[in-house]
Amino acid sequence: MKFYTAFSTFPSIEVAREVSRILVEKKLVACVNLVTAVESIYEWEGKVCEEKEVLLMMKTTESKLTALEISLVELHPYDVPEFIVIEIKSGHQPYLDWLNRS
Repeated sequence: MKFYTAFSTFPSIEVAREVSRILVEKKLVACVNLVTAVESIYEWEGKVCEEKEVLLMMKTTESKLTALEISLVELHPYDVPEFIVIEIKSGHQPYLDWLNRS
């Protein structure tokens, strides 16, 4: 079984919480960490933007990645939402067992 952490940023804590709950309820993720102290600087449509955002760190399995991406994009308020995935190479086995069951 392969495990992954997917990352995405959101414009507010309210929207981030709502989307996180939906993803957990749909069993697309076992857990979501919401990191509220994120400031992003990026270029969009020819101008440099600075925004306060909320970072979601979503833990899931390989079999759920495609459905997670589809749902996240559908629920996300941004035109081009971030969806970056990193494989979890190792971890505390009881946690990985829980992640697999969830």
